[in-house]
Amino acid sequence: MKVKIRNSKAKKKKKTGFLTRQKTAGGRKINKRQRRRHGSF
Repeated sequence: MKVKIRNSKAKKKKKTGFLTRQKTAGGRKINKRQRRRHGSF
């Protein structure tokens, strides 16, 4: 994924949003796990 950010820390933060994770099978799995653990979030 191309992100127009040079700063690596900021780049990692940009890639950890809910919608970003929804885009891959692995990310959807993580979201499901969080939903199980915390209820709807």
